[in-house]
Amino acid sequence: MKIFIDTANLDKIKEVNSWGILDGVTTNPSLVAKENTDFRTLVGEICKLVDGPISAEVMSTKAADMVAEARELAKINRNVVIKVPMTEEGLKATKTLANEDIPVNMTLIFSAAQALLAAKAGARYVSPFVGRLDDIGQDGMKLISEIMNILDNYDFDTEVIVASVRDPIHVVEAAQLGAHIATIPYDVLKKMFNHPLTDNGIKKFQDDWAKVPKKP
Repeated sequence: MKIFIDTANLDKIKEVNSWGILDGVTTNPSLVAKENTDFRTLVGEICKLVDGPISAEVMSTKAADMVAEARELAKINRNVVIKVPMTEEGLKATKTLANEDIPVNMTLIFSAAQALLAAKAGARYVSPFVGRLDDIGQDGMKLISEIMNILDNYDFDTEVIVASVRDPIHVVEAAQLGAHIATIPYDVLKKMFNHPLTDNGIKKFQDDWAKVPKKP
């Protein structure tokens, strides 16, 4: 499973990229707003850091405007993926962009039916938001299972990006279901490699090593 980081913060991207496990980056308007930096400049800087898909979201609501916006974003770097919301206008824009070989990440997916429509329209990625479904008492990972089953039945090139990840359990369950990608916040990524037994084991090894006789 590929791992993306869900942030627009350059320092966090640099750190996680240094671990050697990062395959891409997703951003959204809320994440970009936190950085107080020109959007296009920020996307360009992210593309310099990570050689993988970098999702940048359009803000228009009409298909023609989404397409025009997407074409400009695509000029920033070959790795830019256009995030388009799951709406009727978004589907129209996705079809046009797919025909122009501009990859689309259709976002704000909350049902298997939406994911199917996105795949039919030519979306390169679909982003189901599991955490937001959990927040309203639904089973976000059940949706991932449904989408994976549908995509496995047909010859779609669409990949599933498990989004709105709240904890490492979401990541593990996504991997067990065969999801192609999880896009993970920085804080959750940090939790993934931390475990008290690992820390205790390291301390014990260091304490024991200190007792080993050393040549003068």
